[in-house]
Amino acid sequence: MKTVNHWIGGRTVEGTSGRHGEVTDPATGAVTTRVALASAGEAGAAVAAAKDAYPAWRESSLSARTAILFRYRALLDAHRDEIAALITAEHGKVHADALGEVARGLEIVELACGITTQLKGELSTQVSSRVDVSTIRQPLGVVAGITPFNFPAMVPMWMFPLAVACGNTFVLKPSEKDPSPANLLAELAAEAGLPDGVLNVLHGDRVAVDALLAHPDVAAVSFVGSTPVARHVHATASAHGKRVQALGGAKNHMLVLPDADLDAAADAAVSAAYGSAGERCMAISAVVAVGAAGDGLVARIKERAARVTIGPGTDPASEMGPLITAAHRDRVASYVTGAAAQGAEVVLDGTGFTVEGFEDGHWIGPSLLDRVPTGSDAYRDEIFGPVLCVLRVDTYEEGVALMNASPYGNGTAIFTRDGGAARRFQLEIEAGMVGVNVPIPVPVGYHSFGGWKDSLFGDHHIYGGDGVRFYTRAKVTTTRWPDPADAPSAVDLGFPRNH
Repeated sequence: MKTVNHWIGGRTVEGTSGRHGEVTDPATGAVTTRVALASAGEAGAAVAAAKDAYPAWRESSLSARTAILFRYRALLDAHRDEIAALITAEHGKVHADALGEVARGLEIVELACGITTQLKGELSTQVSSRVDVSTIRQPLGVVAGITPFNFPAMVPMWMFPLAVACGNTFVLKPSEKDPSPANLLAELAAEAGLPDGVLNVLHGDRVAVDALLAHPDVAAVSFVGSTPVARHVHATASAHGKRVQALGGAKNHMLVLPDADLDAAADAAVSAAYGSAGERCMAISAVVAVGAAGDGLVARIKERAARVTIGPGTDPASEMGPLITAAHRDRVASYVTGAAAQGAEVVLDGTGFTVEGFEDGHWIGPSLLDRVPTGSDAYRDEIFGPVLCVLRVDTYEEGVALMNASPYGNGTAIFTRDGGAARRFQLEIEAGMVGVNVPIPVPVGYHSFGGWKDSLFGDHHIYGGDGVRFYTRAKVTTTRWPDPADAPSAVDLGFPRNH
């Protein structure tokens, strides 16, 4: 059986903890791989390798760093299919979706290739007599990234390319459920010329995570995952004096007004709710239908969802693959089987779905719940599966109030032909990312990704300008060069003033 080990100091390092996790093929349910689960000591070894590499990497020129990143981008492009195949094998998403994940990760590598403009400092001359003030941005040191199972290539690429471009060294702790893509990303970085120890991959579970959060040589932690874990990461790392960006869970709403193109809205809802089997932090999981839009929208969603082709991610005909584990599939199914008892109308029930020849896979079909009460489990919880809830309201104002009452504020969307309503929604909705007739408003790489409320802990969003600011700190230097014509210096205990 294949074993995935750590990547530390530029080489594969076998696990020594004696603990391993199982990785399954979601389409078959078969265990295909085992992954080393690190001890606290092994986490320390990964941090030590990054710390040893930091001084030389920090002193490397921007041109040297970007030359490596340009080569890295070319290698990632050449290995797109290989990376995507690993994602499909361990996560289960269809190959086309996996390729899309790689493409979005490449956007951040491209942003990192242009780090020279992102790190330009500021200079103010003559702020006082012969006094200049400059600001530069410098790296933090060793930084860590803890990433989720649903995007095993893209989310790591949201983090480490920018971090190392800024002069930091990096320890990546990917999900133990689909660990192989992270190792390939590190191997390609080494092939591109990234020095040993600048990027390290540490596999493991909570033992590894908590060791990184407490390690005194880790200066900052980036995290993407569920809200309970994001809260733990933020509280623990902050208590140890670290800078933290922790992106949590979501319950993304889509408001559909009566004037919307209902066919377009239904297409968007199905795409955003059931793509990647709903295992996306930006999936639409709640549609809020206003007034007369409700019946026609639900009918259209039902018709489209019933036609989604479900199968193994390796089959080009498949539009939606399995869920990552059997336990997660069963958890998602419980929201559908329990919905009617909590007051919802079950329009489509995808539980019990199987694929011929792959009966042991982690399957569930698209499920649609209508008239979902706000107090029900299906509405309150982040399901993270192909279950779409529809809620009915009478007015725009009622819909916005319902959405703003949610503890989550990751992404949201409005579908309407009314520009005034769209502009008002953009200003009034309490979420970090807003789509207008766009169901999944994931920003391009040179903007930043992040939510509000329980969807983000910490002050910085991820990638874009916020990413550069997170991985660097400002240093301000005030300079005065005396002129021979200056009056003799004298002691002055007064507060300094500019003149």
